[in-house]
Amino acid sequence: MTEGSPVKLIASFAFPLMLGNIFQQLYTMVDTMVVGRILGVQALAALGASDWLNWMILGMVSGFAQGFSIKIAQEFGAGNMEKLRRAFACSITLAAVLAVLLLIFSQWSLRTILMWMSTPEDIIGNSILYLRIMFCGIPLLMAYNMAASVLRALGNGKAPLYAMILSSSVNIALDILFVGSFHMGIAGAAAATVIAEGCSAIYCIAVVRRISYLNLRQEEKEKREANYWKLDISLAWRLLLLSAPIAFQAVVISVGGLVVQSVVNGFGVVFIAGFTATNKLYGILEIAATAYGFAVTTYTGQNLGAGNIKRIKEGVRAGMMVAAATSVVISTVMILFGRRIVGLFISGEPAQAAEAITIAYHFLLVLSLPLVILYFLYVYRSALQGMGDTMIPMLSGVAEFVMRIAAVFVLPRIYGPEAVFFAELAAWIGADVILITAYYIRIHQFTKKYSVQQ
Repeated sequence: MTEGSPVKLIASFAFPLMLGNIFQQLYTMVDTMVVGRILGVQALAALGASDWLNWMILGMVSGFAQGFSIKIAQEFGAGNMEKLRRAFACSITLAAVLAVLLLIFSQWSLRTILMWMSTPEDIIGNSILYLRIMFCGIPLLMAYNMAASVLRALGNGKAPLYAMILSSSVNIALDILFVGSFHMGIAGAAAATVIAEGCSAIYCIAVVRRISYLNLRQEEKEKREANYWKLDISLAWRLLLLSAPIAFQAVVISVGGLVVQSVVNGFGVVFIAGFTATNKLYGILEIAATAYGFAVTTYTGQNLGAGNIKRIKEGVRAGMMVAAATSVVISTVMILFGRRIVGLFISGEPAQAAEAITIAYHFLLVLSLPLVILYFLYVYRSALQGMGDTMIPMLSGVAEFVMRIAAVFVLPRIYGPEAVFFAELAAWIGADVILITAYYIRIHQFTKKYSVQQ
């Protein structure tokens, strides 16, 4: 990523990731469709009540993995293979420890959190069952995210795509089998997802193991003094300083989402079901944004390692351009066909289902019309992370939390339940203000620093 057209590099790197996200969202959507269409509105509401808690754990896992990969991308861009291998080994050790800690924490806390969220009694049992099974897959989730993040940091966006294609195919087949044929209920949907996660983890780990300069055993044989698995405390601390703010950002955003969900839970099962149907499409709305984000982080990290600040500026401008164009296309599709799409998730008594579909479509419109704001958020946040600044993105997560909470408690009291939908838009705007300002300050600082050095 240190040579060639920034637009082509970012687009070509993001495209496989985007396809991977499509397959990842596909199996999330199939989960929801199978539960909503086969098990009904109450089961769909139970799935929705668990969404933000599940997303918080996922965000922490991916946040730590993404943070570790920043150092790997920078060392790769600088061409320092020795430091890259040490960062790689230390990252694996930290990821394993964190996976165990998150597994224990999630199983211990989930009932308390769901009760705090005022989850209705008629759905809380299914929500707990679903999450207990999902959280058993945390080690597999960490293994996949760590391996995939390493591959992306080295410029390989195709292997994570193939992993997602495999994972999605397994999940869809097992969803239909477990829920539709074996009648395992919501537990079947969770079990299918965990097994699918295991398949994607195995695939990405196998690809990483074939990268010659990441073969630590071989390197240790050739360099007798090298012991990559010996924990380097200072390196571990630097990796945690990079990754912890990203993981904490996910926690802060998720807590805001949990508060939103607790408010939504007070509006009844039908409203929860409609809200859940669109929440499951949230991943489709940001599907390209996350891909561009990974591309910009890798691009920025490698070019910072190479000391090329001018290319970072060019890359961010290119990222903004392709992100804006993509957001317009996705918004148009959702506005035109959104009602039919959300209808795929909902079944049951006709009047109840129709009400839930209307609620879902209204929420979808609120998210789709200003979607470009979310896409700029990803570009600027990823650029800052690629430059090694994970504190400002964390602060942007705090801004999201504050704006989301303020909106969710104030707007519904004035304009009614559906005003809760605007909490997301308020959160995006709050984050963008901080990220855009910080990026231009940071890039100015790097420009001065490297011009003096040269």
